[in-house]
Amino acid sequence: MAKRIHTFRQGSAERPADALEALGSKGANLALLAALDLPVPPGFTITSGAWREASSTPNELPAGLRVDVGTAVKWLEDVTGRVFDGATRPLLLAVRTGARTPIPGLAETVLDVGLNDRTVETIAAELGDAGFAFRSYRRFLESFAGLVFGIDGAEFEDVFEAERLDGGWNGVEPGEAREWRRLVSRYHAFIEEVAGLPLPQSPIEQLLSVVEASFSSWRSPLARSFRTLHGIPENAGLSVTAHAMIFNERDMNSGTGRARSRDFATGRAALTGEFGFGGRSATETRFGEGGPIGELADFARAGAEPAFPADIQALAAHVARLEAHFGDAVEVDFMVGDSELFLLQSRVAKRSPAEAVRIAIGLVEDDLIDEDEAILRIDPTSLDQLLHPAIVNRDSLQVIGKGLPASPGAASGAIAFTTEDARRAAGEGRAVILVRNETHPEDIHGMHVSEGILTIRGGTTSHAAVVARGIGKPCVTGAGALRLDAARGLLTAGTLSLKAGDTITIDGSSGEVILGGAELERPSLAGELARLMDFADRARRMVVRTNAETPAEARAARAFGAEGIGLCRTEHMFFQGDRVPAMRRMILAPDEKGRREALAELLPFQRSDFVELFEIMAGLPVTIRLLDPPLHEFLPKGEAEIAEVASQFGIEERVLADRIAKLEEFNPMLGHRGCRLAISHPEIVEVQARAIFEAAIEAEKRSGAAVVPEIMVPLVGLKAELDFVKARVDEVAQLVMAERGQSLDYRVGTMIELPRAIVRADAIAEVADFFSFGTNDLTQTVFGISRDDAANFLSTYERKGIIARDPFQSVDVEGVGELIALGVEKARRTRPDIVLGVCGEQGGDPASIAFFEQTGLDYVSCSPFRVPVARIAAAQAAIRISRSLKGPGVKGRGRLAPAGE
Repeated sequence: MAKRIHTFRQGSAERPADALEALGSKGANLALLAALDLPVPPGFTITSGAWREASSTPNELPAGLRVDVGTAVKWLEDVTGRVFDGATRPLLLAVRTGARTPIPGLAETVLDVGLNDRTVETIAAELGDAGFAFRSYRRFLESFAGLVFGIDGAEFEDVFEAERLDGGWNGVEPGEAREWRRLVSRYHAFIEEVAGLPLPQSPIEQLLSVVEASFSSWRSPLARSFRTLHGIPENAGLSVTAHAMIFNERDMNSGTGRARSRDFATGRAALTGEFGFGGRSATETRFGEGGPIGELADFARAGAEPAFPADIQALAAHVARLEAHFGDAVEVDFMVGDSELFLLQSRVAKRSPAEAVRIAIGLVEDDLIDEDEAILRIDPTSLDQLLHPAIVNRDSLQVIGKGLPASPGAASGAIAFTTEDARRAAGEGRAVILVRNETHPEDIHGMHVSEGILTIRGGTTSHAAVVARGIGKPCVTGAGALRLDAARGLLTAGTLSLKAGDTITIDGSSGEVILGGAELERPSLAGELARLMDFADRARRMVVRTNAETPAEARAARAFGAEGIGLCRTEHMFFQGDRVPAMRRMILAPDEKGRREALAELLPFQRSDFVELFEIMAGLPVTIRLLDPPLHEFLPKGEAEIAEVASQFGIEERVLADRIAKLEEFNPMLGHRGCRLAISHPEIVEVQARAIFEAAIEAEKRSGAAVVPEIMVPLVGLKAELDFVKARVDEVAQLVMAERGQSLDYRVGTMIELPRAIVRADAIAEVADFFSFGTNDLTQTVFGISRDDAANFLSTYERKGIIARDPFQSVDVEGVGELIALGVEKARRTRPDIVLGVCGEQGGDPASIAFFEQTGLDYVSCSPFRVPVARIAAAQAAIRISRSLKGPGVKGRGRLAPAGE
């Protein structure tokens, strides 16, 4: 039989090989602190193995365990010099239940086990404080009866109130010992009446009863539900730890506190925390703010508080030692009893994303960890919170709906139901929130001028979500509990109706929709975050580019460290108000001549756009995708808009409606788009290529930096398709260079987003200078799922365990990922120097980036506000691969999983 009980005291602890499994988080942590020779109250832990043994005899504890508990108590008596049920200096115990993973529903802590009608008098005499002794006894009676007999604590309040009235106390509790004795007597009578049994007066029987009831709490409904939800095995089991009581609530020489090894406001080493004297809240008195460890002698608050009743230098030393052991900022729970300090729990300290960055930098500066380890300490996705506005105070806010957190950050503004209304309000200097059932490509300009976007339908990969993340706007999608009546201009939330102009706030990090405005702040962490990014840039291999079409997006991306543009979607440039008419004239033209005339109007706009992007990127690569979406997306929708456009173009509404109908497709995603448009209408390619090449020459003259444009052909599935389009691009390049008298270097590649393109990647690589895997459409075509409709069922798939994660957010490694790896292998077999990247949504997802690093891609491209996320994730992926090959490069112990909670 394995050892049932393990003891611990300062400087010595019995620790099994898997202490966390055997002793639970509480017991393992106390054993660790004791082994490190730190001051802990002596005690013992009954192991999870003993629980499993007892589970086979559920009606009573096994005889062997009862004997072992008696032996452990005798050991504790020898260590403390106190005796369980002793006539002098009685031993009292605190009994705590725990498991490897904290589980709600397990037994609460029972304090003062060992108090009875005799020992309470002995403790009162020893301490010279009858009030404290009897308060402790009252607390013990309530907690013991609650755990062992299942008596509701509220019933004791009724008994207490009845005795207060009968006794005629002057205060809120007994003031004299005889009054306390009467209350205790009444408690005993009540317990026996309700439970049918008296409370045991034998301390050992009290302890065994608490242990047995603690064991039984594993089967409580709440604990069962939690284990089922989190996949914790039924036989994982719990442990019970008992240690000598610390009288930390008696007077101003006692108290409870929590200490940290770092000042989280600066990340620097400093003893910080809070302490409550004599039973007061531990948040009332803070200490150590800004003071370095080793320089604190005591603390007070404006002289109003007494000095810390223990050796604060010792506390600082203990906390610093734990930080060195864990290699991370720690948080320590401690108690002071009669000026003696005890540690009860330690853990790696919880922290906000901003604090995590500060602390990582601080640990590097103190030479506890190296730069690589600092990078690994950061959750890349948490950086989103540092780059977007956040709500300051939520206490008084009224949440009227909730959707999906589609793009991080918070925004307040007046409701606008249409793009036109949003543009008008923004032009008047008002902040607006664009509210739509769902957004479409023609809403892009309204989205740009809005502070945030709210849609009733759609998921986290819908049009609204993707665009919002790209332009750095907060977005909530799929807020299905809200109702939008566009015709009446009303947004309804239950009985509440809101109209255009009413103010709401959206939180794209939580998915909440809030009535009225909210106070917002943008965290400022430029210094530490910049240093962390420097660390990441030294560690990563992959280049991080951005998806950007506008100068604002490009500048934001450059500020966040983007190393070029990996995807410029030219169709977004055509949706701006002054360009839509020319685009529509091109689409509606009856022949090629008419199309070329309309395209001639668009050429200066495109050229100007590209010049600005090239200048902002200052010689960095810029990948421009040729026109991709089907043409009908640019045409008017609805009778009113059709009538307006017909009047503008001088044609009959019926004729325009008929033309639109002919262009509409049953499945546009797989229809007349991408390179298919370029082959049907090569004049579109020729004008876009001319705009690119002329802009490159002009930008190079202005900036002096060499510009090498990369032209990406979308939706290629056949090598012949790329041959055709590339030939037209090359012809235009030769014409422009001849006209301008200047040579120009450029590259032509393709977006790989069809399974056939991957299967034929070796052949396509004969023509392409680069591949960019478009994981959005590749995921759609591999799964046969529409990204815009997937939100209707993918959440159900996740909930039922069919899939682990939405494949549109994180790459499906086994399916889509396997194809990408195949495409990489086939392309490099044909052309070893081909440049390979990713420009889909997964380009900013840390888990996907880890896979792309393993696959050997050269770059990822993501929305501007995800560039820092991608830089950190790319560095982490490279570090992990390097460590798997060479071993870790951590200066200290690194981040060890603490034994505490």
